[in-house]
Parts: sequence; structure tokens; C-alpha cells
Amino acid sequence: MRTNLWFESEWRREALRTNLWFVPTLEVLAATALFAATVELDRAVYDGILTSPSWMVNGTADAARQILTTIAAAVITVVGIVFSITIVTLTLASTQFGPRMLRNFIRDRGTQVTLGTFVATFVYAILVLVSISPGRHGDFVPHISILVSFVLAVADLAVLIYFINHIANQIQLPHVIAGIAKDLSTALEAQSADSIESTVPEQESGPSVDDLIRAMDRFGGVIATPASGYLQFIRHRTLVGIAAEVDAVIHLPYRPGHFMVRGHPLAVVLPAAAAAHVGHHLERAQVIGPYRMLTQDVSFGLDQLVEIALRALSSAVNDTFTALTCIDWLGDCLCKIANVWRPNGVHRDRHGFVRVISDQASYDRLVERSFEKIRQAGHGMPAVMIRQLDALAKIMEQTSHAGQKQVLLDQATKIRRACLSSVSDESDRADVDRRYEALVALDAHLVHGAAASDREGDAVPPPWPASSRAGNTGR
Repeated sequence: MRTNLWFESEWRREALRTNLWFVPTLEVLAATALFAATVELDRAVYDGILTSPSWMVNGTADAARQILTTIAAAVITVVGIVFSITIVTLTLASTQFGPRMLRNFIRDRGTQVTLGTFVATFVYAILVLVSISPGRHGDFVPHISILVSFVLAVADLAVLIYFINHIANQIQLPHVIAGIAKDLSTALEAQSADSIESTVPEQESGPSVDDLIRAMDRFGGVIATPASGYLQFIRHRTLVGIAAEVDAVIHLPYRPGHFMVRGHPLAVVLPAAAAAHVGHHLERAQVIGPYRMLTQDVSFGLDQLVEIALRALSSAVNDTFTALTCIDWLGDCLCKIANVWRPNGVHRDRHGFVRVISDQASYDRLVERSFEKIRQAGHGMPAVMIRQLDALAKIMEQTSHAGQKQVLLDQATKIRRACLSSVSDESDRADVDRRYEALVALDAHLVHGAAASDREGDAVPPPWPASSRAGNTGR
């Protein structure tokens, strides 16, 4: 349940975070509240209820208006510059990293806080300027509020320096790649935890999942997709509750990240008579939007890293080292889910009855998405092939499942075949062959080591050949 709540809160946070208005709006509201507080203090000083400190700068109403007008004009000019820098950054990101990377820059908290700070300072200065007015004891001049305006102006200068440094770091490719990998790792760990946490004892007398799916294909009621777009989020616990209300089973043949076409099947319900009830409440259990989100769509994070690698390997860019960096992070993410990736496609109620059957990304598919397109784009590039084989070896060291090992070996075999067909230099082919043979030897050793460990209780150190640990690994 805790993980389901995390998915829910993460999806809402992501929806609020991926815009340039939410944080500035909060800061403007905070500036308005600050103005209300400081102007009350100024009125208390004006009425003689409080005494202002001796060090506070005093002046006429005209001087105060001139100061505040200067601050407001300077701040709004800087706001224009910040907006221009932001637009240039977004244009660069779209061109260099791909249009799907724009959301990563829009959701950047540093940019949002910078814009909000300047806009809030401008609003505060305008409000203080408007508050200067004639009074019973002469002109009302809010000296405390003017002092706060000075403080905000100095703070804006510090924020501007931070923003320039932040943008300079943010547009660097290693920073972008590491940020995507960090978000992906968080999503992968949450998905893995959800599969463990959602486990409910199976109802022994109930039909199997395969039997339910076959019955749905013949007798199930189909719920049509209400609108076209990407399936962004599914509230599985909500769906379980909806299905339990009418003693039904819901089959979702699609998962977050799939594109849905209006009028096409979205879900199948058994019995068919319950389809109307489920369809009426389905909107509160799933979200369809114009773009993909990483919260439940881990494939999207892999696709982002792969897209950067493909752009780097294109003839127009020809940046092999960026592609190698992407491969390193892809390998790191897959290492973290080896042995723990058990996507939960069956959701049961508290009594153990199957209520929701959903499609989930398999480990095989995640590995294929991470390696196949890069392998195809890296034809004739021994450096890319060697780095992919090294990443596969690191992943294999973390897994003990025979099925996962076979998937990794299949990818390694495809890389070797690509090397034989596209690399003409014999020494380059030999380098790739050494990495491939080291990977095969590692697999054999792990199998042998596991058997020996079962017999003797001791692990055997991996027999990595010297050629796989040394040499030109950056090729």
C-alpha cells in the first residue's frame, strides 16, 4: 500500500512539477503575504504604535517611489533575460538531446525557482510602490517594506549568479544523462518494491490467470478507450476496489507508455454485465495524456538514454563517447534490477481473488530496449560493441536466474554477429571476440560456482581473463 501511495504522489508531483508557472505562482503568493505583513508593521510605525530602528533609512515619498521604480524596472529587465536564457536552453536541448528531453529541462527546479524569485520581487516592489499614499500625519512611506525590497534585490543578484552557473552545468551531456539515470533508478526500485509489497496469498479454489484470460477472450465485456493519448498512470488499488464491488475481473492489455486510440479496447471485464459499472468508474483509476511519464513507465527512461546514444552515433553528430556514457548508465540501471525485477501483473483483493490482470514490461524486453537499437546504430564501431559487452558482463555478475542470463547471452551473440559482419579490421574483431569469450566464460563460471557453492558452501572467484579487465576498454 505504501508503494501505491508513492506512485500516486509521484504522479501528482510530476504533473505539478513539469511546468514553468506553479513554483513562480507560489513565490508570488508568498511575496504578497510578505507585503501584507511588512506594510502592517509600517502602518504600526506610522501610527506611533511601534518605533522604527535608528539605523533604518528614512526618506520622502518621492525618493521612495524613485527607488522602488528603479528596483522594479531592473528586476523585470532581468526577468526578460532569464526567460530568454531559458528559451535558448530549451531550443538547445531539443536540438542536441531530442524533443523528449524538453520536459526534463522544464521540470528543473532551479529554473523555476529563479523565475519565481524575480517575478515575486517585481510584484513585491510594485505592491510597496502602490502603498505609498497621503495620510493623516503626512505621506505614508513604508520604510520597512522598502528595506525588504533592498534585501530581495540583493538576493536576486545571488539567484542570478546561481542561475547562470546552474544552466552552464545543466546543459552538459553527462549531467543530463546522469539525471535521467537517477530518475529511472528511482522508478525501477519503486516498481520492484511494488511487486513484492502487492503480493497477496492466492485463493486456492479460484481459477488460474490463464483460465481467466481465455474466458475473457470469449465472454468478456470490452471497455473502449475514451480519448486518444498515452496511458500515463494506472491506480491498481482503485481498480481492485472497483472490480471487487461487482465481483468482476479486469484485464488491462496495455501498460503505461502505450499509445491508446479512442474507441479501441482499453480493458476487458468478466462477467460482461459488469463492464458498464467498471467503465463508469474507470476514469478515476487511469490517466491518459499527450505524453509519456516515467512514474510507472520505466521503458520511457530507457528510451531517453537510448535516444541520446542514437543521436550521438548518428553521422551528423559522431560523438562516440556520449554513446559510451549512455551504455554505462543503462548497464547500471539493469544491474540494480537483476534478480529483483518481478513485475506484478496480477492484483488480488484482500481475500486472494484475482481482480486485475495487467500487462507489465518483462526483464527480457527491458534488456532488448537498452541494447538493440544502440547495437544496430553502432554497426562498424568496435568501441560501442566492446562497451556493450562489458555492460552485459556487469549485469550478468548480478543475476542468478538462468532465463535472465540467457537473455544477456543472446544480446552478446547478436553483438558478436554484428561485429563479424561490419568490422573489417582483424585486430578490432579480435578485441570484440575477447570480450565476448570473457562473457561466455563468466556465465559458465557462475553456473559452476553456484553448483560448487551448493555443494561446499563457498563461492569461487570469477576467472576474468586479463584481456577483459585491462586493455583499451574505451574503444
